[in-house]
Amino acid sequence: MERIHAEPFGLYVERTVDNPRYHYIESWLLPELTLRATVYHLRPGHDRGQTYYLDIGEYGPCEAKKWRAEGHYLHVVARPGRVPELVGIDNLLTAHAAGYFDTAQTHKAIERAAAVVDGIAGCDHDVDRWLARQGITLTWL
Repeated sequence: MERIHAEPFGLYVERTVDNPRYHYIESWLLPELTLRATVYHLRPGHDRGQTYYLDIGEYGPCEAKKWRAEGHYLHVVARPGRVPELVGIDNLLTAHAAGYFDTAQTHKAIERAAAVVDGIAGCDHDVDRWLARQGITLTWL
């Protein structure tokens, strides 16, 4: 099953997956925030208290009814009431060293990830509150 829905601020995608840890995911591609916000619907026994998995990257429309998604290996894991966790910096730096990202792209991704972590932390570790301050209210099925 797959559902897709566009809003002025982003693109919603829901899909089922064949994964032992989760059975479907919901994502919003948010071009203005350079983020993909994902909720994993975990199977019993795999719940880690995660609310959002935020991927830093370039996301947005590239043609009529076509979107582009380029992840930059940085992810912010957000859990209610806990400090957001930044993961993937080692992968981004490895990709940079291999020439997949130039210095400006790498620097921009790190700055963006730091701003996301700081923004969420400044909203009492509440992603929805932080997004609302950005003028975005996400809906999930």
